[in-house]
Amino acid sequence: MSIIAWIIIGGLAGWIASKVMGTDAQQGVVLNVVVGVIGGLLGGWILGLFGTNPMGNGWLVSFFTALLGACVLLFGVKAVTGNRTVTSTR
Repeated sequence: MSIIAWIIIGGLAGWIASKVMGTDAQQGVVLNVVVGVIGGLLGGWILGLFGTNPMGNGWLVSFFTALLGACVLLFGVKAVTGNRTVTSTR
């Protein structure tokens, strides 16, 4: 898969994961891509622990692997930082 495909799949996975985990208001486009790409690596590692190899199985499997990893990543970040929400005073 090319680097452009990694960025597109990572961006979509990061954005959907941020919606699922409730962190969308705190993230921008660049952070969604970063979370999705790191989530893809984390998801591939997690699935590798269970004996599956998501590499080379197409873009749909790559997307769901990145989505799984991005959700795990955001869950871990929320667990470490606590549930701090930014409220507007307007």
